Amino acid sequence: MNYVSNNIKKISALLFVGSVSFSIFAQDGENLVPNGSFETTDGKVKKLGALFSATGWESPTGMSADLFTPGKVLEINTPENIYGKEAPKEGSNYAGIVAYSVGKPPKLARSYAMTRLESPLKKGKRYCVKFNVSLAEASKYASNNIAANFSKKPHSSTVKLPLIEKSHIVHPENDNIKFNKTFSWEQICGTYVAEGGEKYITIGNFTADDKTRSERNPKPKDLKVAQVIAAYYYLDDVSVVLLDDEESCNCLIAEEKNEFSTTIYQKVVNLNDKMSVNEMIQAQQLFFGFGKETLSPMGQDALDFIAEKMAANPALKLEVQGHSDAMEDKVGEEREAFADMDTKRLNAVISYLYEKGIAESRLIPSAQGSESPNEDSSDSDEDDLKLAKNRRVTFKVR
Repeated sequence: MNYVSNNIKKISALLFVGSVSFSIFAQDGENLVPNGSFETTDGKVKKLGALFSATGWESPTGMSADLFTPGKVLEINTPENIYGKEAPKEGSNYAGIVAYSVGKPPKLARSYAMTRLESPLKKGKRYCVKFNVSLAEASKYASNNIAANFSKKPHSSTVKLPLIEKSHIVHPENDNIKFNKTFSWEQICGTYVAEGGEKYITIGNFTADDKTRSERNPKPKDLKVAQVIAAYYYLDDVSVVLLDDEESCNCLIAEEKNEFSTTIYQKVVNLNDKMSVNEMIQAQQLFFGFGKETLSPMGQDALDFIAEKMAANPALKLEVQGHSDAMEDKVGEEREAFADMDTKRLNAVISYLYEKGIAESRLIPSAQGSESPNEDSSDSDEDDLKLAKNRRVTFKVR
């Protein structure tokens, strides 16, 4: 493409047992968190407070955590639900927890997500721990102290009170940071040295209210749901991996160190029966991280929709318009990795559609640079959000 017998049975049994024993301890490189992205569920999820529907996961206190999944129940849908909208970090589902709330007692009790690891942790061994959170738009507050706790026994309480436990993994800048991003995921990552025998991981805020830093979260002008008097976070992509002696935990935050924007804007497209095929296709928009052309799960869903409509309408041709933001263009003048992001993004989209069966001759690439600002931007948007809204691919039917 151009573009921009009995003894035998006994021996077999021994071999089988040996292989099982080996698999129990062969942890290197494997995620010890079962169902780390909450994709496998037991039955249909029908309401809030149903984290237990995610296979292996449970809420360890009287305040149940939530599970969000695509479907007809709007309050627990993804990407848009009762607390806002966010595309899953991985797959189609994610969890939701309350990390902080004001008042004595707090207006809304904290909630936690807990699961049993695939095998107990080994004493003295190092493990790379990662999970991702995103502040829901409906949150009236943002906070710090979101952490992972490891325990030999499961936490178990029927009361709606905080778990005050050891925060084993926190963000390296936890004392100064408040997780306030609503249009992207923030990774919490670190290395844990096991005491030995830990079987459970629990995620949430394990620090007392008076030692938790918080700030008010401005209410978005386009928020269609009521705010909650809490810091409510979506949770996704949880992993615990055994490290080799010479291996380090490769944390995204340590790599990028927020040199540039880490915001990824998301927009939910609302379609209706009155729209033509052309209008439905042109309503689709894909958004990207700074200097990135990787397609998000939400972006792939949009392209699957476009491919389906084009397959059903073989006469349609599609102009694929790639956009960058002004900061990318500026940085790209000196650093090749950030150059021509508009072309890189439209090429990624065209490649995807081509693999879905759409002929190359029906796809017209159009690099737009940063000269066409997103019409969804407003004067009230912070500069970082304005840039994120411009890192996109749009479409025009020909």
